[in-house]
Amino acid sequence: MCCAIIEKSMVHYFRTSTADHPPLRIGLLLDTAKVSAFVDRIIEDITASNFVNLELLVFRKAPLSPAQPDGSRSTIGKLARRFLNPTLRRHTLYDLYLRLDRGMKPAGHPLDPVDCSELLAGIESIEVEPIGKKFVHQFPPDALEYIRSKRLDVLIRFGFNILRGEILNTARYGVWSYHHGDNEFYRGGPSHFWELYEGSPLSGVILQVLTEELDGGLVLCKSLFATQQTLSLSKNRIAPYWGSTDLMIRKLNELHQHGWDYVRHRAVPPVPYRGKGKIYRVPTNWDMVRWLGPVILKKVVRYPFRGRTVQHWRIAVRQNGKPLFDAGPEVDRAGFRWLDPPKGHFWADPFAVEHEGRNWVFFEDFSYQESRGCISCAELTADGALGSPVRCLEGVNHHLSYPHVFRSGGDLFMIPESFDSESVDLYRCQEFPSQWTWVATLLRGRFVDTTVWQHDGLWWLMTTSAEHAARSGSLLLFYSDALNDRWHFHPGNPISTDIRNNRGAGRVFEAGNRLIRPSQNCCPIYGHSFTMNKITELSPTRYAEHAFKTVTPWDGLSGLHTYNWVRNVEVIDGQTPRALSEVLISTKPTPYAVSTSVTEAQEGN
Repeated sequence: MCCAIIEKSMVHYFRTSTADHPPLRIGLLLDTAKVSAFVDRIIEDITASNFVNLELLVFRKAPLSPAQPDGSRSTIGKLARRFLNPTLRRHTLYDLYLRLDRGMKPAGHPLDPVDCSELLAGIESIEVEPIGKKFVHQFPPDALEYIRSKRLDVLIRFGFNILRGEILNTARYGVWSYHHGDNEFYRGGPSHFWELYEGSPLSGVILQVLTEELDGGLVLCKSLFATQQTLSLSKNRIAPYWGSTDLMIRKLNELHQHGWDYVRHRAVPPVPYRGKGKIYRVPTNWDMVRWLGPVILKKVVRYPFRGRTVQHWRIAVRQNGKPLFDAGPEVDRAGFRWLDPPKGHFWADPFAVEHEGRNWVFFEDFSYQESRGCISCAELTADGALGSPVRCLEGVNHHLSYPHVFRSGGDLFMIPESFDSESVDLYRCQEFPSQWTWVATLLRGRFVDTTVWQHDGLWWLMTTSAEHAARSGSLLLFYSDALNDRWHFHPGNPISTDIRNNRGAGRVFEAGNRLIRPSQNCCPIYGHSFTMNKITELSPTRYAEHAFKTVTPWDGLSGLHTYNWVRNVEVIDGQTPRALSEVLISTKPTPYAVSTSVTEAQEGN
């Protein structure tokens, strides 16, 4: 079998339009050619597309600054200036916090400066000195006239301050701009700070068409990410900034292929603003004290009693119980038997399969010592326990998890997750359960939780793109006439950009005339819970689903993130905080029948 490889990352699909329409005429509003790394990525997508012409660059001309006395450039001068200026003085603690936070910023940050002069070389540009005071900018009449003469379809804002006036109407479809914050709850800024401050579980990003109302324009699309459990603003910004770079090219692609009415129809419906603050602004010294004071005090109190903990995963089995996806309002949790892995390991991502009349469970077998997982399998006994595990598949210098096992004809296949190998690989079982042979690479790139199934004569593949980070991905759908045929990118993609349901939690299955997709909720933490979604539309042109039941942790668990069902057997996993000393490797021998799991075919890939 030789499967057609999906070689492109998600964003590459949106760089290509098949419509026979004139290219979109686009202009960029920039402060300088030095931009943030995430903006550089967006501009790269635009310039690499086959349906956009960049017609104009509008750079902000900075006003001449009055000469400063030499003393103001010294440390003492800067401190004196801050002390004498009431606006600067009331934000001193926030400024200090930013300085400390920047020192801990990880490499490859989306806000790192990048010079995109080479990328923009040869594109006509003008400089405009905006009219306005403080944070509001308007454009002078001569600049407006020149921009209008370019007959732009869209003007994209990556610079200047808050825009007002006729500049908002110079392009046919308006000025498009990112707002890093869910405008249903956070208008103003700084971006993704107040989510940390208020303990919001979600940090959102929208792409909007600007109007006179601050962050109140037409929302073309939205992505939602989990707010990180951290005090670092830099860390909390990583997933939202990197994970939303595709919003612009996606919507431009839609505009070119389907027109403005289609884009408006797919826009996010307006909802009343529900933020705690009318407009969020730079935090004051008192804001910082109220936020950091209790946190620092708690850390000081707990410091003598500190100890390293881990989220320890186990799997549970239930036989002959009322299925969790049952249509009733209550979730029946009774009857699950939790299985403890040997010390030094955790078990997660269980997939049950029937083979020759017996039930088996494949699962991720993670070694704390090696910081890496492999795929193991064990037979399910009559009382709901597992027999001796057999190691089935190991990656070459990379981690394996989520062993999606399925049948095609008389063959048994597996697609394990191998995020750090940057490929999604298909294996066929040669000798059950321990011998698996690499067949093909289905996707190249970073993807997680890949799931395939058959329905109405077609094969379907659903996966989560994680090019930047596993927690900033988009749920994608592909379809094919056969497992070994060409895979088509579904026009409804992305299916979800919401961290609460954009990752699979197990195989898609049919039960009671329903096609059910389990999905993970990774908010407020990774693997917090899972939801059953009924797929209501599934065709080469349409996809729709609705959630009908969510299963949350119970009995001391802090998370659940996998569900699989076969015949009368249900398997789930759950995480529990444990002291590291409790799960360290035992001196006892590991109870595994180790088998050769990596074939020559895989090693040659």
